[in-house]
Amino acid sequence: MNEEKRGEEGGGPPNKELYAILNISPEASDEEIRKAYRQWAQVYHPDKYQAPQMKDIATENFQRICEAYEILSDENKRLIYDIYGMEGLTSGLELGSKLNKVEEMKEELERLRRQKEQEKVPSHIRPSGSAMANLSLPQLLEGDGIMKGMAMASEIQSQLSKRSVIALGGSLAVDGKSGGGVATVVFRHQISPASSVEVMGSSGLRALIGVQTSRQLSQHSSATMGLAMSLKDGSINLSNTWTRQLSETTNGNIQLALGTDTSIAVGWQKKDQKTSAAGDIKIGPGAFGITAHYTHRFSSNSHGRIAGKFGSGALELEVGGGRKISNFSTIRMLYTIGIQGIFWKFELHRGGQKLIVPVLISRHLNPIFASGAFIIPTSLYFLVKTYVVKPYNLKREKQKTLENLEKTLSQVLESREAADKAQQLLQNVANRKRSRQEETGGLVVTKAVYGSHKALRDKSQFEEPKDEVTSQIIDVTLPLNFLINEPGQLKLHGGVKKSGIMGFCDPCPGEPKQLYVEYTFSGNKYEVSVDDYKELVIPQEAHRI
Repeated sequence: MNEEKRGEEGGGPPNKELYAILNISPEASDEEIRKAYRQWAQVYHPDKYQAPQMKDIATENFQRICEAYEILSDENKRLIYDIYGMEGLTSGLELGSKLNKVEEMKEELERLRRQKEQEKVPSHIRPSGSAMANLSLPQLLEGDGIMKGMAMASEIQSQLSKRSVIALGGSLAVDGKSGGGVATVVFRHQISPASSVEVMGSSGLRALIGVQTSRQLSQHSSATMGLAMSLKDGSINLSNTWTRQLSETTNGNIQLALGTDTSIAVGWQKKDQKTSAAGDIKIGPGAFGITAHYTHRFSSNSHGRIAGKFGSGALELEVGGGRKISNFSTIRMLYTIGIQGIFWKFELHRGGQKLIVPVLISRHLNPIFASGAFIIPTSLYFLVKTYVVKPYNLKREKQKTLENLEKTLSQVLESREAADKAQQLLQNVANRKRSRQEETGGLVVTKAVYGSHKALRDKSQFEEPKDEVTSQIIDVTLPLNFLINEPGQLKLHGGVKKSGIMGFCDPCPGEPKQLYVEYTFSGNKYEVSVDDYKELVIPQEAHRI
């Protein structure tokens, strides 16, 4: 199976297998590509071997090296491969004879990539919506029923063309004996890759018409301007928003609103793999407000959240967390304390749908009651998680792992056989390099295993793995010793899946993988673990045991 395709199906970045074969960076220069090719050709050229079996192994691996060199040394093919992978090359994608400059090639490839993504956009209607039920325990105890109010909102979106979208939505809210609703229609059109326009109209409690335009001013800056007029009193509201990318993970914005709700707001957002945070300060005539929230992802399935509001008529602190229960569903429980009282809030998110149930526990901020309302459900949650949810999930994960092993057994055995053959031809050179490093007190990899992140947690399984783990890790000590250069350094490049390195293979398709390395340098012992696509450079003092 094509390694590039497997990487994309696994949800991670493209494998860049051809770069892994030559052990070069995706940003490698032409000279670095030629140098790497010559190094590998010296090991795998068929003419170096006399025994028929070894010659066959060399021929098989030499063909892989030649294919990688042929594609990466051709500027046109390399550009196609970098964006589309092997699929783009095997499908006969061409850029045209008129595209002679690298910049033109990149621009055309980006256009084709965007076109390909747009073609994947489904033309059918995509619905989204939310439902909220406000419950009140004090109201129930007073004999007025538990339901305090409810609200519903929904939207359906239809792709009219590659550039145009129409959205129809509505909301309904009931609080006590009063209620109301709003119906909206929004038409969005992408004028160009840098500009868009949006026309909106609504009827009901907030009957208005408006238009909004957005423009990408530069690679890191954008601006949005909006104009809305109320159909009830004829009032006009203007808004301007400027957004600036401050870093790879952080954006800042300034918003100015003029009209019935005149204000100026300054905000920022930060999001990376583990955390997300946002905050803003809003100031208007006779009123101000500060809001902030912080979310930390403990794992791919669970997260914690803390948020707060402070300002005119608002003083609130919210803390809680959530857990992913399936590929499309997440549940969340939050505890809120503020001037409006003490709340529990339960949320269910599934696809584009949300169910939110805030429960008012007390209107009074009694310290003892507030502490109990937080500690008791939190304790129950951790007890259930420890003694019910966690054992169930472990059993379920083990079963899924076994099922995956059965499905991919033939693929894994084939990959292992190819890796073993590749290591056979590396053995002599790797052993000579290791001996020279040992004589000079240089870098020596004493143990290296690559495979399932879960399997690598238990180091005792490295030597005598259990049956379930046998096909989930592979010993790569020999190829890593081969890759050590003369000065005694080893570098595996970032953004490249390690299973493509000569002598490696993917022992557990679809599973998150890591590389664990034990090594010695200058008489000292070191160890390091690195994720599949992360860069590894050794030796480093930070790895010292």
